[in-house]
Amino acid sequence: MTDVAVLGAGSWGTVLADILARKGLSVHLWAYEADVAQEINSRHENTAFLPGVALTPALRATSDLVAAVQGAPVICSVVPSHVSRTVWQTIAPTVTTGTRLVCASKGIEIDTLLRMDGVAAEALPQATFVALSGPSFAEEVHANLPTAIVAASRDAVAAAETQRLFSMETFRIYSSDDVTGVTLGGSLKNTIAIAAGILDGLDSGNNARAALLTRGLAEIARLGVALGANTATFAGLAGMGDLILTCTGALSRNRQLGMALAGGSTVQEFYATHNTVVEGVNTALAASRLAEHHGVELPITQQVAAILFENASPRESIRALMERTLKAER
Repeated sequence: MTDVAVLGAGSWGTVLADILARKGLSVHLWAYEADVAQEINSRHENTAFLPGVALTPALRATSDLVAAVQGAPVICSVVPSHVSRTVWQTIAPTVTTGTRLVCASKGIEIDTLLRMDGVAAEALPQATFVALSGPSFAEEVHANLPTAIVAASRDAVAAAETQRLFSMETFRIYSSDDVTGVTLGGSLKNTIAIAAGILDGLDSGNNARAALLTRGLAEIARLGVALGANTATFAGLAGMGDLILTCTGALSRNRQLGMALAGGSTVQEFYATHNTVVEGVNTALAASRLAEHHGVELPITQQVAAILFENASPRESIRALMERTLKAER
């Protein structure tokens, strides 16, 4: 059996670990919280992050990070993007050359403006990086509802092996070599989803939502092309697919935050009642800075950042977008 370490026992990390354990692999799931690890081992549940879901007894969890990755040829990292560097640096002395790092985290570092592949190159240069991204609510994957996502790596063998590792009857994995496009699409769609939640919370209508998705995808692709991504990637699962799901699905945390902001709540008030990380918050700021650095316009992302970090009014931000200088669509 292949040993796989899964880092991060949130809803998505727990489901990915459960999938692999059900396939007969030896899986060690690292949970930051000791009580979460204990509950998974004793009751085969994760009520903190995945309530009401039964986990296979074959799945073993630990709160010892280094022990979790010891000897594992495959590490699947699902920790929040803002702590990925710290987690990877901690395990670096234990990780051997050729270890495959499958990253299911979606975000951009605020200080360095690096995507997760860039962070991995600095923190775990001995590992082979694979991005795992696409439209996937954890609860639906665990319920065996049909889902398709993408495994992207500059190493074709690593992408193909990851594809085979996670694929099952109701979970289809496609491969890609466009790490830039897949990681960027997976990150920026979270910020657009906050905007979608704001629109829905303000009862802005179906026309507005359709316009947001279309123009949101355009600005994601615009930045992606400037960074060397393949334009076609943004029409695929890690681009348009993930954007549609996150902007319209009731389970989307980013959309939920947007709806709360439209209702007058703050980010801090939202976090006080939600035991989760909303990746689109930091991404809004990081992507705005990244776009400015490369001379790319991201008007929607920049307005979301203004709402989150400058106390801009959601209604005024919508008005600012609608009153921008008229131009050709492309």
